[in-house]
Amino acid sequence: MKSRSTALARALRSFFADHLPAVRGVSPHTVCSYRDAFMLLLRFLAARRGLPVVRLDFTDVSPQQIVAFLQHLERERGNGAATRNARLAAIHSFARFVATTSPEHLDLCQRIMAVPFKRARPRLVEYLESGEVAAILAAPQRTTADGRRDHALLLTLFNTGARVQELLDLRPADLQLVRPFQVRLRGKGRKERFCPLWPHTAKVLRAFLADVGVDAESAGQVFRNHRGDPLTRFGVRYILRKYARAASSFATTLATKRIHPHVVRHTTAVHLLQAGVDMITISHWLGHANVETTNRYAAVDLETKRAAVAKARPIGKVDPAVAAWRRDATILAWLEAL
Repeated sequence: MKSRSTALARALRSFFADHLPAVRGVSPHTVCSYRDAFMLLLRFLAARRGLPVVRLDFTDVSPQQIVAFLQHLERERGNGAATRNARLAAIHSFARFVATTSPEHLDLCQRIMAVPFKRARPRLVEYLESGEVAAILAAPQRTTADGRRDHALLLTLFNTGARVQELLDLRPADLQLVRPFQVRLRGKGRKERFCPLWPHTAKVLRAFLADVGVDAESAGQVFRNHRGDPLTRFGVRYILRKYARAASSFATTLATKRIHPHVVRHTTAVHLLQAGVDMITISHWLGHANVETTNRYAAVDLETKRAAVAKARPIGKVDPAVAAWRRDATILAWLEAL
């Protein structure tokens, strides 16, 4: 006898097949992120409840189970707070959907949505110095096809500060390699922006496209692997780390840094800031939804801080007795104000 699908299964099918793509219009990347979260959750619940995944229902989901799942992510899978919060955001989104379509589960959904996000310690923004960037860009052997591809990829990444997926989605038609040189990038929320290209970047990209025989109107991705398939995020990370290792013999500080594609994005932002570009322009350049996201780069710009220290005059000497009196007076005033 064929088993009937549970209410949870029907809700998940409607959420992923209709609500996310058709009603909310989220990007395929968001759908995949939410899918991964629920695959992990369903497997966790099935193991915890001793049931096959197909038999799970709303009665098997509770705020306590969600909290246990989030703890599992951190303790067993080694995920950080940011990943934990991303998984919880997917669960919250599903709970809001169910609350509006299945009122009988409203109480459960409200309690699930009350599960709080975990406060994450902001990680220090890491970036590369100019000499380190130059060493990485010089590392690919441009006498080979792979070396020319990798050089074009890394140069475009450093030029645009694009998110790695934005670079991977790049089509030849998105490139304008005659003046004014620019590239069209498709960012989060399907927002598009144009980013200027340096003349040298445009020259390298023209040579690369001619080298691989890609037509300017081609609908395929620009950067591909040996099999002709589009490169993946893991492929770009591998390429970047490979040349960072090769360049570390010339720029020894590279060996002490965490190298990943998002560091390149931070590097572009900091270098624009050092060049005197204003925050609003940098925000548009990177495709930030809020300029407050861009402001954090001002706090990590070491060159600007060094220049400020160099301009500052040494503070004059103060008599030790006077200094002690001032410290005591300040401490007493503070204690009296308690």
